[in-house]
Amino acid sequence: MSTYVREVAKRMFAKEFRNSDLSFREGDDVYSPQYLLTPTGARVNRLFIVGTLIEKENIGNEAEYWRGRVTDPTGTFTIYAGQYQPEAAQLLSECETPAFVSVAGKPSVYETPDGDTITSIRPESISIVDGNIRDMWVVDTAIQTINRLHNLDGSDTYVTRAKEHYNTDKGSYSSMVMDALKSLKEQV
Repeated sequence: MSTYVREVAKRMFAKEFRNSDLSFREGDDVYSPQYLLTPTGARVNRLFIVGTLIEKENIGNEAEYWRGRVTDPTGTFTIYAGQYQPEAAQLLSECETPAFVSVAGKPSVYETPDGDTITSIRPESISIVDGNIRDMWVVDTAIQTINRLHNLDGSDTYVTRAKEHYNTDKGSYSSMVMDALKSLKEQV
């Protein structure tokens, strides 16, 4: 009997997530896991973000379908929750903005008819957190991003694929990390 093991949720800043547009399945059937490959070589099936919920709106017609915008020091994530994410949808419907929130969920990539790529998150869970949790997330995410940037010099299959697809500018992502960390000092 096999046991189901949930993938580890990766941490990444909004800028890197929004710059990601390479999604793929590992396996041939419809149930094979879907991944997003980011410019720093992260292979993401689930992600974990913490930021400020600055906006929420029920965009559903017949049923509630919530869209939220969560900011971190580098940009904005868009999240969507509806009938298949009832707990997340309920929290969005009841939460006052602005509020610090943590979100664990699945990345979603949509290509518009004119060829643009839109990334969003389908939340598995959303929780209200405090500023200390958000600050710890920024530090943890900075460390994980720097580690991925160091690994870009390697020859791992996903790193190679990310370098070929994105032609990643390591300096740009290093600056992003430094700016995110500086934002913490500015709050003190």
